[in-house]
Order: sequence, then structure tokens, then C-alpha cells
Amino acid sequence: MTKLVLREPSVTVDWLYNHLASENLVILDGTINKVFDASQEQIPKARFFDIKNKFSEVGAPFPSTFPSTEQFEYEAQALGINKDSAIVVYDDKGIYSSARVWWLFKAFGHDNVAVLSGGLPSWKKANYPTEAMTPFKGAKGNFQAELNNEAMRFFEDMQRASSIKSHVIVDARSKARFNCEAPEPREGLRTGTIPNSVNLPFTDLLNNGELKSKEDIESMFAVVAKKEEPIIFSCGSGITACVLALGAELSGYKNISVYDGSWTEWGSLTES
Repeated sequence: MTKLVLREPSVTVDWLYNHLASENLVILDGTINKVFDASQEQIPKARFFDIKNKFSEVGAPFPSTFPSTEQFEYEAQALGINKDSAIVVYDDKGIYSSARVWWLFKAFGHDNVAVLSGGLPSWKKANYPTEAMTPFKGAKGNFQAELNNEAMRFFEDMQRASSIKSHVIVDARSKARFNCEAPEPREGLRTGTIPNSVNLPFTDLLNNGELKSKEDIESMFAVVAKKEEPIIFSCGSGITACVLALGAELSGYKNISVYDGSWTEWGSLTES
């Protein structure tokens, strides 16, 4: 059987259903803030990708902090992921934290990965089968992580990019939060924006949890950045910034990265 190679950063539920039997397919449930519960549904043979407890630096001061190469490799292998795995990631909101999982794999050198457009809600809407959430008990994988140093940006990088305008900084938060008209959901975190950033709410890319057409998404990005410009995506805590990264890759942008700490870190470490 021919092994899957994912050519696009997202796939549809129909595509996934038709490829469920592929030998190198790995389906990951990347729902954030989820704990194992056998009463919950999952797509058949899905493996739970625990962002918070397995694939983040747990002791870090900010949420969902980028893990070390060693940690990511160890946990990916524990999920039975191999060098040749074709990974499809979904979450229970449509597209939310699944994009973070997609970007983490790309940051660690694995490009054979895609997000399921519409996630579990669209899968169930299509009346495709589900099963009880099941822990992975398969063999250890041979996945090897190779860090792409350009994928993630950190506080010092952002200070430089913001001050000298070396990158277009695009904020995925809602317009109300970006414009300081709504409070931040994290208790005690001030409102504000990274200087010299622009706003493109990640929700603008979606329609009922599914990606809008490639043409619609490309037209949105054309307003904020040219194809040749380097872009850094930010949000509240580094999760939905990855939805914008997904849309940018779908639209043909090449020089893209994500600010890991995003506004939670910037707003905590700066006063204005």
C-alpha cells in the first residue's frame, strides 16, 4: 500500500474518512484542556495529544510554553509516531488548538502533517463513525525531532522585531481585545497590543469551525502582508496564532513564525 504524503496543510473530513485504512496515517486529538475520559468520543484510532501536560514545558511561567526538542521527541515516540507518519490533527471546536499541534510538528521538522478542517464537529455532522476515547497502547515510534529555529519566536525576538519593524506582526485575538475594548481572559493580565502589530482575528478565517476558501483567506492576508514579507503571528498564549500560520501557509506565505508567549508574556513583561 502506498504511504500517504500530505501535500496541503489541511484536509477535509471526507478525505480523512476515505483514507482511514492508510498504513502510515496517525490521527491525533489535539483538543486543549482535555483529560482522558472513556465516556468521550474520538475519531476511530485517534491518539490523545496532551498539549498541556506532555507537549509543553510544564514548569514554565506562561501557558503552553514551547517544549524542548528532547521532550517533544520522547512524547511523540510514546504516541507511536514514526518518521514517515502522515499526521492528521483535529480538536473538538473545529479548528482551534489543532493548529498548535500542526505547528509544533513543523517546528520540529515534520512536514507530513495536516489539520482536519472542521474537526470533530464536522466529522460527526457528516455521520462518520466515532469510538470511545481510548489510550494509545501501541509500539514506540521512531520519530526524530529536528528543531527549526525560525518557527518559534521568543520575547527578545519580539522586542527586536517590534522596535525595528523587521517583521509584520499579526495578532490573532479578537478586534475588541486588540483594541483594548475587552478584558483579557487571563486573570490579572493587562490589556494592550504589541507595538507595530496589526490585527487579523483567527475567527475571520473560519466558517462554523471549517476553513473558508483558499481565495477568501488569501485575500485577508493580502491586506496585512505581502507574500515576500516575513511575518510573526501572535495571540493570547500562542495557540490561535497557529491558526493564522495555517492560513498563511495555505495562502502561499513562506517566511512565517509564531510568537510562543504571545500577549500573555508580552503583557506580563512590559508596562506599555
